Amino acid sequence: MLGFFLVRAIVPLRGGKSAGTCPKLIFMLWVKSFHIVFVASWFAGLFYLPRIFVNLAMVAPDSTAERERLLLMARKLYRFTAMLAWPALGFGIWMWALVWDIPGFGFGPGSGWLHAKLAIVVLAIGYQHMCRALLARFEAGENRRGHVWFRWFNEAPVLMLLTSVVLVVVKPF
Repeated sequence: MLGFFLVRAIVPLRGGKSAGTCPKLIFMLWVKSFHIVFVASWFAGLFYLPRIFVNLAMVAPDSTAERERLLLMARKLYRFTAMLAWPALGFGIWMWALVWDIPGFGFGPGSGWLHAKLAIVVLAIGYQHMCRALLARFEAGENRRGHVWFRWFNEAPVLMLLTSVVLVVVKPF
């Protein structure tokens, strides 16, 4: 199914090029669309996982059933979120490979926004790994942080996503 849509994006339906269309550009827009969907899905998991940590930090010590239920939810969400990160990164790299030779998208002048965005991507990957480490501490019963700390920790992906979107849309430098 995906192949059909990608072929249709490259080969216009009416047999010829319509005014202003370029097969490479159309293909890049398809890749960009999938990148956006997977990034949004990945970040949805990064938004919710620390929220589960907030609830875990608030669980009473004698409430093992609730703790186990929250740990199960956190483990499943972490695995799902980690799986979503791969296509998000893959489509991002693929998109960059399609446009790297265009000024402002490679290594020359006007591409500072892209380097800053890539730094945000590295931070997001680091944040996800930190979530895994925090989950391991909860599983081992070694969490030392309170629910207020996790509430603040939960704000980081919001700031990362906001900064990324502004960098990509505004391209300030």
